[in-house]
Amino acid sequence: MSDTSAAYRVLARKYRPATFADLIGQDALVRILTNAIRTSRIAHAFMFTGVRGVGKTTTARILARALNCLGPDGKRDGPAEDPCGRCESCIAIAADRYVDVIEMDAASHTGVDDVREIIEAARYRPVSARFKVYIVDEVHMLSRQAFNALLKTLEEPPEHVKFIFATTEIRKVPVTVLSRCQRFDLRRVPVEMLEAHFAAVIAKEGAEIEPEALARIARAADGSVRDGLSMLDQAIAEAHGGMIAADAVNEMLGLSDRLDIYDLFEALMRGEPAAALAQFDEMYRAGADPGLVLQDMAELVHRLTRSLVVPAASADAALPEAERVRGRKLAEALSMPALTRVWQLVLKGIQEVNAAPSAKPAFEMALMRIAYAAGLPTPAEAIAQLRAASPVTPPPPTLPLLAGEETTAPAPPIEAAGETATPEEPSTVAPPRGAPAPDAPLELTDFNAVATLFEERREPRLHSHLIHDAHLVSFQPGRLVLKLGERAPHNLAAEIAKRLIRWTGQTWAVLAVDEDGDATLAEQYEDARRDLFERAQQHPLAQRTLEIFPDAAIADIRPIQPSEALVEPPEEQDDKR
Repeated sequence: MSDTSAAYRVLARKYRPATFADLIGQDALVRILTNAIRTSRIAHAFMFTGVRGVGKTTTARILARALNCLGPDGKRDGPAEDPCGRCESCIAIAADRYVDVIEMDAASHTGVDDVREIIEAARYRPVSARFKVYIVDEVHMLSRQAFNALLKTLEEPPEHVKFIFATTEIRKVPVTVLSRCQRFDLRRVPVEMLEAHFAAVIAKEGAEIEPEALARIARAADGSVRDGLSMLDQAIAEAHGGMIAADAVNEMLGLSDRLDIYDLFEALMRGEPAAALAQFDEMYRAGADPGLVLQDMAELVHRLTRSLVVPAASADAALPEAERVRGRKLAEALSMPALTRVWQLVLKGIQEVNAAPSAKPAFEMALMRIAYAAGLPTPAEAIAQLRAASPVTPPPPTLPLLAGEETTAPAPPIEAAGETATPEEPSTVAPPRGAPAPDAPLELTDFNAVATLFEERREPRLHSHLIHDAHLVSFQPGRLVLKLGERAPHNLAAEIAKRLIRWTGQTWAVLAVDEDGDATLAEQYEDARRDLFERAQQHPLAQRTLEIFPDAAIADIRPIQPSEALVEPPEEQDDKR
């Protein structure tokens, strides 16, 4: 091993705070401790609690230096709110070789005998320091007998002894111990503060990083400075002196692209499990971890729900512009009941993925459950349908899971004989009593107008099914007969009828039949575009242009005048000229 490798210190140790001013995200703690030292109101026992990596042990060591700092000239006669870092005490404590500052790991010293040693040694005055300081890390690991043995000394310690405890599991510490300590809860460091801190570390290390990569490391750190610095250390090593790219950070951490989460979520909300599975397959091949994808989805659902309650939350400056725009559109298109239901399903999926022998199958099952649940009515909608005496379209017949298991009777086949052969009109709904009249009467003259109405009323999932999965059989005002494709949910007709009644204030019957219908609107749009494209290629102006530029080709058509003028037969145009 080279000398350089032997001397290297990881970033988490290299940039560990040495003074209270260096601590980030813990302003309340710093203010209280510095004021206590300044006014000589220093407690005899402190309890620092918080998640991993927020600075509990670091703060304990800074406090130990502050209590025993002798000043640069070695003549200070009291604790210092700002340790000098140059006196013998500060240097020795930082190097963990100061005889009067004893640091003990309670995870490996859990018994009552270990505590008895502390109690016996506490009776003796410090060798050279102002205070004898005991730092006990992970104090919740002490046994019940050890805690009991410590109580009396902790309540009335000698005046030259200070106890500093640190724990991540404050609930496991007996209340009798907590009542004898000053408790400080160290907070998670905000993402914006982590980004600024990591950017300063990158500059000191002489490295370069893309802003998006820096933001993703800060988000993945989850409020922990140490975790973030460890990830940053790994990213610098991976870049090998080059720019730290966002894609490299994603691959390193097993994260998926943030916008991929939006694509996956939108496919689920449209009720398209096949598209969602295809999207996840691409993310999985790129290195995405199923558990982390579900956590990102839970974070997205929480952010969208919060945006519905607090619209200003959708303008979070910590998010990239693309995420803010898509998040705002999703929040406007989804309802609170739908988001609440997805939240519960995502949480259940996280539990199943963590417990399953193989994460990917469990994740895909969770995706399919969410996709099929997206088309179900909310409890309020189901109650409204029942009150309106509207039978809901029955679900598909249940298949036996095991040999010999009973199953429900299959649904009767739908007989088609012209427009009158329909099922038991499951989607014919009358306006409920007391329902408010629409703001203005709506006149729907054709199926295209119906689809346009769903787009205007911000129903993207139903609009997508009407465009891609519905074949028109017949249309009359108040009566719509459709043949539904395989991808359409079984209750699509009921949902369309319910919304048409609410929006128009009229009775609507939306029927799903098993007979041939017209092409879908999406197919008609594509056919019309293809026909327009072919006719435009025959236009004399287009042909003359292609003769002048033989290597050119028509890529797209964007008319700047009514389409009739563009697609008139050439001879009619010549007559007009």
